[in-house]
Amino acid sequence: MKLGLFFEPSGRHIGAWRHPDAAHAGATSSENFIRIARKAEASLFDFLFIADTNNVWEDLEYYSRVDRTGVIDPLVILTLLSQHTSRIGLIATASTTYTQPFHLARSFASLDYVSGGRAGWNVVTSMFEGEAKNFSGGAHPVHADRYRRAEEFVDVVRGLWRSFEVDAFLCDKESGLYIDVEKMHVLNHVGEFFSVRGPLNVPRSAQSEPIIVQAGSSEPGKNLSARTAEVVFTATQKMENAIEFYSDLKSRLPKFGRAEDSLLVMPGISPIMGATESEAREKYEQLHELLHPAVGISLLSTLLGGFDLSSYPLDGPLPDIPETEGGKGRQSVIVQQARRENLTIRELYQKTVCGRGHWQPVGTYTQVADMMEEWFVNHAADGFNIMPPAPPDLPDFCDHLIPELQRRGLFRTAYEGTNLRENLGLSVF
Repeated sequence: MKLGLFFEPSGRHIGAWRHPDAAHAGATSSENFIRIARKAEASLFDFLFIADTNNVWEDLEYYSRVDRTGVIDPLVILTLLSQHTSRIGLIATASTTYTQPFHLARSFASLDYVSGGRAGWNVVTSMFEGEAKNFSGGAHPVHADRYRRAEEFVDVVRGLWRSFEVDAFLCDKESGLYIDVEKMHVLNHVGEFFSVRGPLNVPRSAQSEPIIVQAGSSEPGKNLSARTAEVVFTATQKMENAIEFYSDLKSRLPKFGRAEDSLLVMPGISPIMGATESEAREKYEQLHELLHPAVGISLLSTLLGGFDLSSYPLDGPLPDIPETEGGKGRQSVIVQQARRENLTIRELYQKTVCGRGHWQPVGTYTQVADMMEEWFVNHAADGFNIMPPAPPDLPDFCDHLIPELQRRGLFRTAYEGTNLRENLGLSVF
């Protein structure tokens, strides 16, 4: 079983920065970042993962009440953490819609090199319309166009990462040759969206090139994952749905000449745990006290594709929601949960502000371990992206749940290697 840590310094719950145990200004504190990373590495997590967006909320009530208003660039954070850790992977999100392939390829290859081969790129196409407003004011591309661009973008980036063979850099003082140009490959890519000559000006890392991660659950997203991704993040709340997603995605791999074990499926999980069920339930209820209703409504509205819920009764049902051109998979998961559980708008945002549509079990350490094991052995997951709801929940997971998973033989007791590919068991394809 593989385990990643969804790195959010205050916790996944949108109000967790108000928790009594939250570090002051923890979302921007280098000391806090380093402490979390060292704890995760000591507990043998496969990687740290940082989500990111170019979107800035226009809702000032929301904006004034969340710690997401001050966010450090993920690549800067991970470069910092690469110098305070030695084994744990470092995965950052970057958009194919609002960046250029050469710039992105160089940034991630550089992180990969200075970290000793521990970098990964989470490919996103940008789900929020507000992102377009920060890039010269053009219209946000529709879903299908974003994914067409992403397909070409990933190919260009991967081609640039392969500009040099592993032993191309000679650094031979006697001969005076720094590189062997016979082992340099110029890309010369010309496509629908990009024209990129190359080569990239960064050498290969200890793991050859960064891991490709993807999180799309729509048809274009799953096809992009099957063709290019090595790790897939997904939001599923029911094991039967997770099994269906897992089987569907793995069945697409042969079409692209890939083996089943060349891709890892890792659903997100935001567990709330305690020594007893009542303790876990109490923690869950306490989190609600940290949440301002305006924040819950604004976040839920955004995740549903920008459908404004502020005029609807909080204790009434979720209205019909038109299909979004933003995050189709996430919208679908949240709407399905509302209908399945017959939730009011208030109940839905209370469930959404922590997991954002991901699985959120509430129970004892043993119960959560049982559920994770059930998903794993039934081919619903190859591992999990762990999303601690609040600051105390990471040490809780590390000190109680990981030892239980190790006792069952489900999780490592030592790192297998020194780079991310070795620890995930993945080869370059």
